[in-house]
Amino acid sequence: MNHIQADDDAPRGAFSVRDFCQWAGIGRTAFYEELKTGRLAAKKFGKRTLIPIAEAHRWLDGLPVLSKD
Repeated sequence: MNHIQADDDAPRGAFSVRDFCQWAGIGRTAFYEELKTGRLAAKKFGKRTLIPIAEAHRWLDGLPVLSKD
């Protein structure tokens, strides 16, 4: 089972920090910076930090588009 997929058919509704970073192609430092600035939201479940799939897609959709300049 691939835990990094975020398709509609994915069996779970949230990423762990590690899985989100792999999915997004960013490091943990960048992840925590995105949380700190409020561009990305996460949930806590005990000690676990979870990023809902919908939030991951919202964050990705909100990134600036690369210009062709």
